[in-house]
Amino acid sequence: MIRKSLKIVALAALPFASVALAVEQNEVLTVDKLNSLNQVHNVSISPDGSQLVYGIKKGQEKGNNHLWLQNVKSGAVSQLTSHSKSESSVTWAKDGSGVYFISNRAGSSQLWFLSVNGGEAVQLTDFPLDVEGYKLSADEQKLAVAFTVLPGCKTFDCTQEAVALEEAKKHNTRAYDKLMVRHWDHWLDNFNSHLFVADLQKGKVTTEAVDVMADWNTDFSGMGEVSFKPDGKALAFSAKVPGNDHAWTTNWDIFEVNLENNEVNNLTVDNKAWDAMPVYSSDGRYLAYKAMKTAVYESDKFSLQVIDLRTNKVKDVAPLWDRSIASFQFDSDNRSVIAIAQDIGQKSIFKIDLQFGDVTPIYNQGYAGDVSIAGDALYFTRHNLASPSDIFTINKDGYGIKQLTDVNQEKMANITLGAYEQFKFKGWNNEDVHGYWVKPANFKAGEKYPIAFLVHGGPQGSFGNMFHYRWNAQLWAAQGYAVVMVDFHGSTGYGQAFTDSISHDWGGKPLEDLQKGMAFITQQQTWLDRDNACALGASYGGYMMNWIMGNWSDGFNCMVNHAGLFDMKSFYNVTEELWFPEHDFGGPYFENEAEYTKFDPSRFVDNWKMPMLVIQGELDYRVPYGQSLGAFTTLQRKGIDSRLVMFPDEDHHIRKPDNLKEWYREVFVWMGKYVK
Repeated sequence: MIRKSLKIVALAALPFASVALAVEQNEVLTVDKLNSLNQVHNVSISPDGSQLVYGIKKGQEKGNNHLWLQNVKSGAVSQLTSHSKSESSVTWAKDGSGVYFISNRAGSSQLWFLSVNGGEAVQLTDFPLDVEGYKLSADEQKLAVAFTVLPGCKTFDCTQEAVALEEAKKHNTRAYDKLMVRHWDHWLDNFNSHLFVADLQKGKVTTEAVDVMADWNTDFSGMGEVSFKPDGKALAFSAKVPGNDHAWTTNWDIFEVNLENNEVNNLTVDNKAWDAMPVYSSDGRYLAYKAMKTAVYESDKFSLQVIDLRTNKVKDVAPLWDRSIASFQFDSDNRSVIAIAQDIGQKSIFKIDLQFGDVTPIYNQGYAGDVSIAGDALYFTRHNLASPSDIFTINKDGYGIKQLTDVNQEKMANITLGAYEQFKFKGWNNEDVHGYWVKPANFKAGEKYPIAFLVHGGPQGSFGNMFHYRWNAQLWAAQGYAVVMVDFHGSTGYGQAFTDSISHDWGGKPLEDLQKGMAFITQQQTWLDRDNACALGASYGGYMMNWIMGNWSDGFNCMVNHAGLFDMKSFYNVTEELWFPEHDFGGPYFENEAEYTKFDPSRFVDNWKMPMLVIQGELDYRVPYGQSLGAFTTLQRKGIDSRLVMFPDEDHHIRKPDNLKEWYREVFVWMGKYVK
């Protein structure tokens, strides 16, 4: 669906004037402004639907991350917490009297309770270790808790002693007997995140808990994938079975713990693909979860599975619905679920009937999340290409959409953002491919504008209708650039066959889509200056910059490559999640060299000639920095204008505010050098 933006606004300007293209008139979005925006989180509706609690993180201000209470009917808002320490993981009490949350206001992260009618917060737990997450049973008498512990330890003292021994070591070594040895941005150690269960007793502080997976030398998947059975007698969670294959398998399973004897049962042992997010229905009849069918694949379709606990029969619900579920929860009738899934450039809300498998769209404008249900209404967050997240409500029938918050009203009041539209064209094999364009913030009809051609990572990902905090299209629009983004073959939200089509073809269909998309949109939108363009991408997008250099070598005035794969053999041997390349290239490198070599950018460096900025975080263990060094070394030895920028304290993404500001400064200076 083609849509134009709301004309919304943002904050006070960063001195990019020396490198920016001419932008006149109103204020525009800057990195400083982006970093200062209020961010909504932990949105939760009270059981009776009368009050919302949500967190607001005030930009990058340390310690300014607190909870707010809003009356749904009147809209009246009050600040609920103001302690010097922040709060997270908010849960309403069943009777609506107050909220549970995690805070380290007593020196360590523990569980607290605060009445919404006034008074001070009460500490409910005092464990020797930090509480990393929690879930409450329906009667609020049992507590599931996440701790990082030493596997095999039966007591907290055992883990604390192990930590003390590690800290007392006089040598500085790491030793491993199996993969994986590091993950994302850190080297792994002997400790794992485990799931514990404790009793909550009114008027008493809880200090003891039982590890339900004590001997497992593995992590569980987090509290977002834990669910209590309504009678409090069982608990379901997701984890990998202990083993030596965790680096090359995606076989997460659903486990149920009998809380009367702590016996653990694997409910999905027959499925060798990914099972996730178990949720019990409130009447105790069903256990639903989402599951993939393809082993060793992280981007297969997540479909809804439901176990009827009376018969133990498993039903694949809505198997013909060609969308992958991101999250879901049972509706109040327990006969349907409310689910979120990517859908043609949006992240949309759907209702799925459990008996018949009917899927009904409820909302499909922008990126939705954080759904809560109360009566006949849904409450959720939404952001899009022209606005950061706010809270909305809508009836379950899809009518009555209403915005409840405007947490950045003052900050966005004088900011002009670029209008945007979704477009569609015929890509590879004459199939439909979608994308977005964004106009410069102070666009003038009749003028032509240079292009920032953004290529998303993943590669099974999307640059859809979202307000991104790292690759924010409006920051280029603020500098006077037009932005073009294409969701090429391999992107998510367009059906599983479309997503799967990139496997074994990294440089084929996607490149053709990018070329055809650029040709199509510059012919259709004549204000786009095709001869004045720079291409930018990160991760797989960075790979595509390297691939374009060798296979579309006259396509752009300049390139920006962040953490891009350059040499496929070396990449395979140093990345951590081996299941990713092994699926997309048909197995390990030593068994399928031809597959890796076919689309290896380093094979085509003879064609390289466009100037390139190469950027990388040194703590990136997904695409280790040797890939960027390889590209930069090649550029320098070939005499191609190039620049390498390293961030020693960043991983695959640039997150720290000052680093992000410098990242954009480098990018805009580079583009200003080559794009007029």
